[in-house]
Amino acid sequence: MLSLFSVVVQMLGLLVAVAFYTLLERKVLGYIQLRKGPNKVSLMGVPQPLADAAKLFLKEQTKPFLSNWAAYMVAPVLSLILSLVLWLVYPSFGFYVYNFVYGMLFFLCVSGVSVYGTLVAGWASNSKYALLGSLRAVAQTISYEISLILILLSGVYLVGSYNVLGFSFFQEEGCWLFFSCSLISFIWFVTTLAETNRAPFDFAEGESEIVSGFNVEYSAGGFALIFMAEYGAILVMSVVSGVLFFGSDNFLVGSVMFGFLLKGMFFAFLFLWVRGSLPRIRYDKLMGLTWKSFLPVSLGWLGLVLVLCVV
Repeated sequence: MLSLFSVVVQMLGLLVAVAFYTLLERKVLGYIQLRKGPNKVSLMGVPQPLADAAKLFLKEQTKPFLSNWAAYMVAPVLSLILSLVLWLVYPSFGFYVYNFVYGMLFFLCVSGVSVYGTLVAGWASNSKYALLGSLRAVAQTISYEISLILILLSGVYLVGSYNVLGFSFFQEEGCWLFFSCSLISFIWFVTTLAETNRAPFDFAEGESEIVSGFNVEYSAGGFALIFMAEYGAILVMSVVSGVLFFGSDNFLVGSVMFGFLLKGMFFAFLFLWVRGSLPRIRYDKLMGLTWKSFLPVSLGWLGLVLVLCVV
């Protein structure tokens, strides 16, 4: 019962975090572009995410005439559920009420399945623009997922455990993996940007078609669910990045909860900083980056780690 309550609290916490992360993004982008961002709604714009959510969920749900209606409606729900389930990798906000022995393997499985939400959304819309956007997004996600798996496996071999707590205990004395794996940690962060379809890799949107990508036929609640799934995945990736490369939650911060929040917010802010600073790159360079650069480096690093572990 306590574990179930902890799961529900975590998922509700993620939904609230997603809401206010959108406000943080608009504020950060505003100050990067020398403007203020949302500041009119009630208390200095703080309830703006709640107003946006109310607007989206209260609007009329359109029904594209040629869409495959059942799959069209299921796809956003599937994406959000997978995003929420991915959040369970981190055990109970650091209080360890439950944990997965094979947490990292679970992370890889769920993140691999999450592409189906995007694919089904593009296919079920029965629109050539939505299908093009979904195919671009799926090809990008699958390509970068190979490097993601290899980097994660190298960390698993170094630590000797699939458990998220194993990574925390391994780095408990302050010997963070970031110091010995700085190049790999940089590749990991760029890969997470591509995995979540974030700038400068946001090719799910196509400027040549002047549409928003695989979700072009969605409105109101369906669009809101896809939006929440995307931002939930960003927050999960931020937390997992902190666990993998920046050690124990209680090192130098004195509090498990504070350490969790500090590292997660740092990586979440980096997602926003990159979006406000870098232009979108060409698609051929995006695919060449993973196949010609990241894959050889991550594969070589995994081989080096295996040799060191055997010796």
